[in-house]
Amino acid sequence: MKAILQRVSKACVEVDKKIKGEIEKGFLVLLGVENGDSEKDAEVLVNKISGLRVFTDENDKMNLSLADVNGAVLVISNFTLCADCSHGRRPNFLAAARPETAEPLYEFFCRKMLDSGIVKVEKGVFGADMQVSLVNDGPVTIEINSKDLKK
Repeated sequence: MKAILQRVSKACVEVDKKIKGEIEKGFLVLLGVENGDSEKDAEVLVNKISGLRVFTDENDKMNLSLADVNGAVLVISNFTLCADCSHGRRPNFLAAARPETAEPLYEFFCRKMLDSGIVKVEKGVFGADMQVSLVNDGPVTIEINSKDLKK
């Protein structure tokens, strides 16, 4: 399972010109579910993301977590994170889990994020054409793959 985190001062997602989710200070998480991913992958990512200390403290040091700043999370499903661009010019998406597998894991990830103590978790619409807007704070952008984390 892959995640791209962006520390944001605000973010929102629209589907058919209607806002489906929006947050203020927190993380925009683009989440890619790969073949072979499980609930354990989601739990590992949630634990890492919820405790990641990338918000600035009173000394302007990245020393505070999402919970420390009462931050929110906007989670967007994004199968294109699973792209293989190693051959040719057209990405191969065969590593992306099929929707019937990916959607339940995406929903599980969002529930676990709430369970971790994050007060507000907003979502996009799985499989929809979404327009995502954000103000990247920093900029701070971090890539995390569950396969690289100790489980």
